[in-house]
Amino acid sequence: MDGVTVTPLKKIATGKGDVLHAMKATDEGYCGFGEVYFSEVYGGQRKGWKRHNRMTLNLVVVKGAIRFIIVNDKTNEREEVVLSPDGNYARLTVAPGLWMAFEGVAEGVSLLMDLIPEPHDPAESDRRDEI
Repeated sequence: MDGVTVTPLKKIATGKGDVLHAMKATDEGYCGFGEVYFSEVYGGQRKGWKRHNRMTLNLVVVKGAIRFIIVNDKTNEREEVVLSPDGNYARLTVAPGLWMAFEGVAEGVSLLMDLIPEPHDPAESDRRDEI
């Protein structure tokens, strides 16, 4: 889908715990730094739907497994991506204007990190219960 990119990331195994790369300022998809936040989601639970009007999202799952559902309501396209540090370890970049929800697909708590180009502003996004 136009506006959605999945970028494989490096995971470096060490004897004392893995190093998980997320993003460098030189990476495709990087569009500035405003805030980094983490969001938890429980297995079987869904958060969404939300559409950002200005911000590009750069999402990395650092614990568990999360399914992202992205919808372009102008073209009726839909894409699903599952990310996990133990499987598909990658960064999901989502352009402004696309609806997104995500759900925990692992038991227990899954955790994502999002790097956004400006501090969070509730007026910058739209929300819906369903798409």
